[in-house]
Amino acid sequence: MQYTSLGRSGLQVSRLCLGTMNFGSNTEEKEAFRIMDAALEYGINFFDTADVYGGVYNRGRTEEIIGLWFARGGGRREKVILASKVYGPMEYPGEGPGAKGGLSAFRIRRHLEGSLSRLQTDHIDLYQMHHVDPSVTWEELWEAFEIAQRQGKIGYVGSSNFAGWHIVEAQAAARSRNFLGLVSEQHRYNLVCRLPELEVLPAARHLGIGIIPYSPLGGGLLGGDVLNPPAGSRRATEGMRKAVEKHRPQVEKYSSFCEELGQKEADVALAWLLANPAVAAPIVGPRTLGQLQSMLRSLQIKLDADTLAKIDEIFPGPGGEAPEAYAPQGQLLRPTPVNPTRR
Repeated sequence: MQYTSLGRSGLQVSRLCLGTMNFGSNTEEKEAFRIMDAALEYGINFFDTADVYGGVYNRGRTEEIIGLWFARGGGRREKVILASKVYGPMEYPGEGPGAKGGLSAFRIRRHLEGSLSRLQTDHIDLYQMHHVDPSVTWEELWEAFEIAQRQGKIGYVGSSNFAGWHIVEAQAAARSRNFLGLVSEQHRYNLVCRLPELEVLPAARHLGIGIIPYSPLGGGLLGGDVLNPPAGSRRATEGMRKAVEKHRPQVEKYSSFCEELGQKEADVALAWLLANPAVAAPIVGPRTLGQLQSMLRSLQIKLDADTLAKIDEIFPGPGGEAPEAYAPQGQLLRPTPVNPTRR
């Protein structure tokens, strides 16, 4: 396993992050235990979850499963860099209007306590804002996180689904308080969704914030076997069929190119993310132990410049970083020099 610092922090995390969103909804408890045991054996020390995971009518179940796994002992908790998230609606008695979701100091405190209880731990290493809440000031947010950090209940703070300017604004407010601020941004980023390259990745790189890509396989579109999936398989759903039809020419070219490389589509998609210096650790969300084992191959794939260029041809990005992506310096209009001899 390979490891890296999470942003500018000293926290060392594995280059693959175990996503647990399937636990409790698509993956039963026993299989989830097997996946987490294997992840540790393979050197994956970075686990990501959220308070709302577990299904619409079973929010919190994923954290409960992880907590039960920790309770089995064997030093499991001490071996894991645990990340969870707060924002979404949870069903707490008496919460009132706040039950709809958000990031008030009240919600952060209450939901953190709920997560700690379900996870059967006294601290969360990386506590992430699951979304932006424009109704709450940064002063309120940072004070809430500072208190939780001083109490030893969280180690670091991260964000998710933030725009580039949100990241900059958050860090400016944190700096004014002499607070470390964000160390990571969890963002949708894959070959099909490359918009983050415009502003989110540059902002994060400039400020020393590690990018944690979620949906690295584009919701399964880059996972292989999507062009002619077996009837009844998860890849044969109506939603996947529509996605394939929308991107069919690209998916066909990509599948053929991966075959030329002698690699699986999913492994190349992960290797492409790992090749980006702004990326700390893509989140892989296996439903089965076999899926986790197959994903480890991506760590051994090194994509050279020619291969990366070919992938860019198949899945063109936004053209680079803003503003050069849409206003190249060589094409900027310049004022016509005034001829002083002309009247």
